[in-house]
Amino acid sequence: MSEERERLYSRLSTVTGLDPMPSIGNWVLVTVEDPQDLARKINRRTAPGTVSVPRQLKSAVRFPVRTPRENEQLFAVIREVMELRRPGARRVVG
Repeated sequence: MSEERERLYSRLSTVTGLDPMPSIGNWVLVTVEDPQDLARKINRRTAPGTVSVPRQLKSAVRFPVRTPRENEQLFAVIREVMELRRPGARRVVG
């Protein structure tokens, strides 16, 4: 689990707008602007409740650490949502 957590942490750190924090649990805490909006958008594209917003922190979300395949699927959604949040980003419908 720790190896997969480190891999997810490294992948998340490559996404502009995300600031992952080191973790020892089965999730990665990430500071981000407007965490409620991010969690809502990701949870719409994944299983509800996949991403949570800790009440104690105003600018963070928690991403679960799961299997490599599940983490890659989640990472693809995170990257897509973060790309759409960038100023001037356009959504292509096809």
